[in-house]
Amino acid sequence: MCTPPHRRDVGAYVLGVLGAADAFRFEEHLEGCPLCAGGVVEFGGVTAVLRRYARLTPPGVDPVVRAGPGLVLRATRAVAAGRRRTRRRRLAVAATVAAVVLTAGVPFAVPGGEPEAGRWTGADGGSGMTAVVTAGAREWGADVGLEVAGVPDPGVCSLVAVGRDGDEETVATWSSAGAGEGPLQVSGGAALRPGAIARFEVRTAAGRRLLRLTR
Repeated sequence: MCTPPHRRDVGAYVLGVLGAADAFRFEEHLEGCPLCAGGVVEFGGVTAVLRRYARLTPPGVDPVVRAGPGLVLRATRAVAAGRRRTRRRRLAVAATVAAVVLTAGVPFAVPGGEPEAGRWTGADGGSGMTAVVTAGAREWGADVGLEVAGVPDPGVCSLVAVGRDGDEETVATWSSAGAGEGPLQVSGGAALRPGAIARFEVRTAAGRRLLRLTR
């Protein structure tokens, strides 16, 4: 059952401020709660932006403001409200970009610039798992959409972007029901721009790679 404390813990879990014991209990709840799993996906873009902010912070400067315990709760509620207001517009733009990419079959690029969109695919003949990722460039990085089917085992899965320099970012997290589940569509965000992404990987919560997606 999804309770108000569980919904409150969604933002804290994604931001990494839950203790080890609380995080473990929340992950157990996440495996059987599509509502909280969707909330985790909603916050995927926030963590990507925060990681980029931390990387851009000058050496010797603490990027984290130490404030009262209510700050995280107020911040996550404000972010969730803002993302709900812009979700439809963002998904419409992502769908348009995906349609262009799927029609052309190659990344769309502006003359003299880096690719503004990209498409990565992967399939595992053994498990039957397949996935397609499309990514559109944004000023903060990339808006990412995933369609995945045939995840072999139930549990929490993550989509990880691997940069050309080896840098890794978790783009989205969701809960899978296992092999009998139909195709799922998941959205997220990355601080890496599409042209800087070498590949994507679908991994279990324990870090085991289930699928590798390449251009």
